Amino acid sequence: QVQLVESGGGLVQAGGSLRLSCAASGRTFSSYAMGWFRQAPGKEREAVAAISWSGSSTYYADSVKGRFTISRDNTKNTVYLQMDSLKPEDTAVYYCAAKRRKDYSGSVYQQSYEYDYWGQGTQVTVSS
Repeated sequence: QVQLVESGGGLVQAGGSLRLSCAASGRTFSSYAMGWFRQAPGKEREAVAAISWSGSSTYYADSVKGRFTISRDNTKNTVYLQMDSLKPEDTAVYYCAAKRRKDYSGSVYQQSYEYDYWGQGTQVTVSS
């Protein structure tokens, strides 16, 4: 069982930056690939970024490439999402998710159904 707690959301002007953090409970954080998803009102949840258990592989949605950076610190049981050059269309509730890895490959996962655990979400609002 893994519990995930997101933090770092808030209100920011367009062009600004935020860094989201997701702290995981337990001592097996490195057993999990991690992902960040977001859901805007009236829209489906979408993958934003994902990272393998070791951090060697990453994935970004086209809409955030070059602006967002996912990273993790396995010594702190934390995954981060650095968001720069924010746009109003980035406004959403952001969720982190954990998927128990099946092997030591650098797999990353983009589909929400692939993940085993979810945080409660943190609101990000970008004003124009």
